[in-house]
Amino acid sequence: MARTTIALFSRDLRVRDNPALMAAYSGGDRVVPLFVLDEGMVGGRHTAPARIAYIVDALGDLRASLRERHGDLVVRCGGLVREVMRVVREVDASAVHCADDVSGHAGSIRDALARACADARVEWAVHPGVTAIGPGAVMPVGGDHYKVFTPYWRAWEAAPRRPVLPAPGYVRLPDGIDPGPIPTAAELLGARPPAGLVTGGETAARRRLDHWLRSGLAAYDTYADNLAADGTSRLSADLRFGCVSPRETAERAGGGAFTRQLAWRDFYHQVTAAFPAITRRDYRPRRADWHNDPDAFDAWRAGRTGIPIVDAGMRQLRAEGFMHNRARMITASVLCRRLRVDWRYGAAHFMDLLVDGDVANNYGNWQWCAGTGNDTRPNRVLNPLRQSRRFDPSGAYIRKYVPELADLDAPLVHRPWTAPARVRRALAYPPPILDPDTMP
Repeated sequence: MARTTIALFSRDLRVRDNPALMAAYSGGDRVVPLFVLDEGMVGGRHTAPARIAYIVDALGDLRASLRERHGDLVVRCGGLVREVMRVVREVDASAVHCADDVSGHAGSIRDALARACADARVEWAVHPGVTAIGPGAVMPVGGDHYKVFTPYWRAWEAAPRRPVLPAPGYVRLPDGIDPGPIPTAAELLGARPPAGLVTGGETAARRRLDHWLRSGLAAYDTYADNLAADGTSRLSADLRFGCVSPRETAERAGGGAFTRQLAWRDFYHQVTAAFPAITRRDYRPRRADWHNDPDAFDAWRAGRTGIPIVDAGMRQLRAEGFMHNRARMITASVLCRRLRVDWRYGAAHFMDLLVDGDVANNYGNWQWCAGTGNDTRPNRVLNPLRQSRRFDPSGAYIRKYVPELADLDAPLVHRPWTAPARVRRALAYPPPILDPDTMP
């Protein structure tokens, strides 16, 4: 008897090296590649308009790739568990295959799907694919997860890898199923999506990956922290939505500093798998005395703190749905350590705007900066002026995103409040909201 299986896409929007898709492809004569635009996805707590725009691009590209293989992408809108089980009944599916995930929300959804499949006597299978190495693949002796990165990195480097999988050759849909339309970003958002965002989807992501490996990887260790050089891969959104495989990316990149960053990504996923409350509770409680100043927080969000390196990062975030990782660390440190604003406010703001917004990495990094997470030096404070002079010495990054300061040369571009009074009056730029004497 012919078997029909479902490949439920989530954060693995690709046909290459997709274990869940290949398991469904190998397990049945007919495969339903399914994506559900969950009713909680649009307007939900962790959904940014920029991410919706990326998802819509990625779904269109995924559909095209599946059609090249004589299949299609079936798209449904509504409650995820309800819509999956509706398709199970429609096609009389024998199994549902899905990629793993670690956030508390993802875990609850997968638990609910597992129960629904068990009730329907349908096989439910979860596969790797969101990380290069899964959260349970390496574990410390006597512990459930690694709390410090360096020993994790050593274990990560030595861990065995699953093989990189090919794309399926021919995907046959069951007869009669309606693939359904892919809504536009404007339809989902009720407005036009932000301009200037990265194009989503496997095709564009693989072009970026190929270009990075060919033209950027060799110099990564030299330029990764140089804010003006833009020497990072810009693959964060592609990895977040699985339009490129983390496993394949790690293999093609080899070792070195960039691969270490992929391991950091996996590190925070195994932390979140062990501590799903990472979005709400301190991983390591510090009894911090937060001073939640709404005016200071608003100035920080708007990129109007009067601290040029901070304002440049916050304006890049708003304009591009992206921020250089060094700038993320600087802006987060200033908010938590200097302004004493609770890290949860900053992390939520980043999630509102980042295309690559990912629960594990965003909240893990925010807690690291706040001293409540996995930093082995929990009292670490990044001096914004020292960071600015070190990682943007010419001020080119500042001038790009803070055009009010475009005519200032270094060192004034880092400390515009020290310019002559007539120059300051012409800048239309605010004075710093922190005492300059505390920022030597």
